[in-house]
Amino acid sequence: MNNCPLPIIDYNKIQIGHGGGGKLTNQLIEKLFLPEFRNSFLETRHDGAVIDFGNLKLAFTTDSYVIRPIFFPGGNIGTLAVNGTVNDLAMCGAKPLYLSVGFILEEGFPLEALYQVVQSMGKAARFAHVEIVTGDTKVVDKGKGDGIFINTAGIGVVESGVEISPKRVVSGDVVLLSGDIGRHGIAIMAVREGLDFETEIESDCAPVSDLTLDLLEKGVEVHALRDLTRGGLATALLEIAETSSSQIRIEEEAVPVREEVQGACEILGLDPLYVANEGRFAVFLPENHAQRALEIFHSYPLGKDACAIGRVVSSGARGMVTAKSQLGTNRILDFLSGEQLPRIC
Repeated sequence: MNNCPLPIIDYNKIQIGHGGGGKLTNQLIEKLFLPEFRNSFLETRHDGAVIDFGNLKLAFTTDSYVIRPIFFPGGNIGTLAVNGTVNDLAMCGAKPLYLSVGFILEEGFPLEALYQVVQSMGKAARFAHVEIVTGDTKVVDKGKGDGIFINTAGIGVVESGVEISPKRVVSGDVVLLSGDIGRHGIAIMAVREGLDFETEIESDCAPVSDLTLDLLEKGVEVHALRDLTRGGLATALLEIAETSSSQIRIEEEAVPVREEVQGACEILGLDPLYVANEGRFAVFLPENHAQRALEIFHSYPLGKDACAIGRVVSSGARGMVTAKSQLGTNRILDFLSGEQLPRIC
C-alpha cells in the first residue's frame, strides 16, 4: 500500500483539456505543482527563474509548443518556439543568450516541412542574437504525435541592479502596452477554420528583447513585465494583480485593436482582451517614468503603437482587474474557465 498522503484536491473538478492561461492552469499550479515543487523561484510566479550564480544573475526558462496549424501567416512553430522563449527571458529583464531545442516528431512527418521549421528557427535565433547550443530529437509512432512538437529552454543574463518581478508592482504604477493586441490568435483561427477575411491577418510573432533591454539600459524604472501569450492581455493583468496583491484598472478604449482583428473577434464571438499574442507585452512602472518609456517604445517599429492603458489603483485587493468601457461602465475581468482558442502556441 502507498502510505504517501495525497493533497486534498477535488480531482474530479480539474479536467485536463485544451485550456491554458485560464482557471485550469491556475488550479494546476496552485493545487498540484506548487505544493510538490515549492521553492523561492517558483513563488515569484515569473516567466522564468532568476538565479544568483557567483557574480552573475542568470535567467532560466522553458516552454513547449504544440500549435496547430504549424504554419501560419507571420511564422510557424519554429519561429514561435525561438521568439516565445526569448520573450520569456526578456520579461525577466535578461539579455537572452542560449537556447536548447527538443523535437518530438511523429513518424511520417514530411522532411520538407521539418526543414522549413528548422530554417525558420535558425533565422529567428540569428535575428534575436541567441544561439541554439544543444538539443534532442525523439520520434513517436504515427498517430501518437500530431506532426511535430517543440520544447525549448533558454538562458540569459540579468544585469546587476535589475530586478523585474510581479511582486514589485505597487499602487500608482502605470500600465503600458507595447502595441495592438489579438493578431496571433486570430491569424491561427483564420487558418485553422479556413476563414477568408478581406485582409489577411498576420501573427505578431516577434522577439521583444531589444526593446526591453533598451528600456533598462536607458534608466527606465521597470517594476514588472509580462508577455501577453495564452489568455491575452486580460489573463496577463490578472496574473500580475494576483501575485502583487493589487487592483488594476484599465481603459478599454485605450487598448489598440486593429479594425480587421476587432471585426474578426465580433464575427467569432471572441473578446480581444483574451486573444493570444506572441510579440506584445505589458510594462508596470512609476508614472514619472512612463513618458520616457513611451518615447523609447515609439523609436522601434515593434513599439510604434505603444500606449498607456491603465494603472494600479490599490494594494491589498488581491487579483482584481477592471475594465472601463467606452460607455463609462466597468466590468470585472476574470480568468476564463478554459481558453478561447486552444493550441495557439
